[in-house]
Amino acid sequence: MDALNWQKSTYSENASSCVYVAAGPDGTVLLRESDDPQTILTTHPAQLGTLITALKTGTAPTRGRTSQP
Repeated sequence: MDALNWQKSTYSENASSCVYVAAGPDGTVLLRESDDPQTILTTHPAQLGTLITALKTGTAPTRGRTSQP
């Protein structure tokens, strides 16, 4: 992969378990964690937005999922 402009999350502490994000050349969002930087998760902006909203509000997205008792 070409050189990417990785940015550290402002919520990450200075010395441990930092989360980094970069824009992919194809419009995707790339995520990695400082302890294992070779493992990169790829998603799309809308999907990441849905995850962030769910985390902030404490609700789980239900699209494509069935609820379990």
